[in-house]
Amino acid sequence: MTTDIYLDSNATNPVLAAAVDAARQAMEQDFGNPSSTHQAGLRAKTLLEAVRTKAARVLGAGDGRLMFNSGATEGIHTAVLSALVALRERRASGERIGRWLLCGATEHKAVPESLAHWNRLLGLDLEILELPVDGDGRHDLSRLHALAPECALVCTMAANNETGVISDLAGIEGVLAATGSPAYWLVDGVQALGKLPLNLAATRIDYAPFSGHKLYAPKGIGMLYVRAGAPFTPLMVGGGQEAGWRSGTENMAGIAALGAVLDGLDGGRMLRHPDELRALRDQLAGALRAAFPGLQFNTPFDKALPTTLNFSVPGRASAELLRLFDDAGVHVSAGSACSSGQATSSHVLQAMHLPRWRSASAVRMSFGPLMDTATIAAACDAIARCGAVVAAQPLAPDHAIPDAAALDTFLRRHPDATLVDVREAHEYAVDGGLQNGGRTAINVPMARLSAHAALWLRANRVPLVFICRSGQRALQAAASMRDQGHEHVWHLAGGLAEAAAAPT
Repeated sequence: MTTDIYLDSNATNPVLAAAVDAARQAMEQDFGNPSSTHQAGLRAKTLLEAVRTKAARVLGAGDGRLMFNSGATEGIHTAVLSALVALRERRASGERIGRWLLCGATEHKAVPESLAHWNRLLGLDLEILELPVDGDGRHDLSRLHALAPECALVCTMAANNETGVISDLAGIEGVLAATGSPAYWLVDGVQALGKLPLNLAATRIDYAPFSGHKLYAPKGIGMLYVRAGAPFTPLMVGGGQEAGWRSGTENMAGIAALGAVLDGLDGGRMLRHPDELRALRDQLAGALRAAFPGLQFNTPFDKALPTTLNFSVPGRASAELLRLFDDAGVHVSAGSACSSGQATSSHVLQAMHLPRWRSASAVRMSFGPLMDTATIAAACDAIARCGAVVAAQPLAPDHAIPDAAALDTFLRRHPDATLVDVREAHEYAVDGGLQNGGRTAINVPMARLSAHAALWLRANRVPLVFICRSGQRALQAAASMRDQGHEHVWHLAGGLAEAAAAPT
């Protein structure tokens, strides 16, 4: 039996005990509707405004407005809608607004998706451009300098959810000022709350969304900061709650719980010294290096949050490593929780131009500012056990077919080989599967792999070649069959997405 060790805090966190108590009190005693004028409603209204005041103090909101909402995605949509409606009105009045909506290449997908959605619905037809990042994951300020004068809206993040890379917000603001850019500026602050000092009113940031569940509050509660004077359009209208900025009866249990977390930040009880957090990260990093020779960290520690590690192990796919850690009771992820069910490699690491093998084997470990030393020590012990398992199961490098040309050669030498496409049926149906030398790959999705295993094992000498779009599921399928005793299993390492002869 193993004790669960949770190291996926950038995805979500357990709810702080004080937050649970605050939510329960709000539901059991302070359950009034803050729009009501009787005593129960007034008590709820007092609670709501007290939490707002604390939030403004923690974020350094100054004269800016803070509205409560359901979380970062709603906040992003509200901010994008507000900026784009203002741009449309300015253009209608004859003002020149710029040509581009600029979005950092490593942003959470909610940002470019929101830009595309509202740009289309509002009929602005502005061009959405990516602001590239360097190999460390930081925005290319020289490129920003060239684009800024024609930007209508710039979207960046305070810290990246996959790598922990801290953006140079001061540098970005300096470029916007130096170029006289008229752009509105949206900064995703989700990973910054409780980890970086914030003084929003001292910046030119127009919009900053936050999500409570990333820092010990429940899911379904968040905040949006709007700079004083920045344009605003409500995403939801109706009863006029939040001074008409966000209609709908307020989530008082969530707000009360968020207030308990903000209490910890406001009083400094939850803010650990960065040196303490760095020591915990370095302890994990040392255990990982010892367990997995050749391991590469995907971001420099001096430019990243001390609570996030992103690393790759040569020859080991993310899915394989996740299973290994999970079996050891260590819960980690391969990147953004919102895209973990997809087979594509990390767009963040791709934007950093890291070698594909590092993107295909990337694992993220992340913890919150309340992490304790005993849990980190237990995690290090579990990491050592994982390393021992991997060391006892060395890779067979000749089982990886690197590209389409090598696959063609292999299949000519092995005319009896079975091509197995492990994509989902709807993915396979798009192109009908890879064809090579008159042979078409059969489609066996990962979920049905076990149903075919017995047949393949009976024909153990017939080579199996697994393929998929990215190469990750193919590697996982090949490893599974080798574990069951098949002696002639191969996989297309580059995947169909990179194979020159692959169907499009």
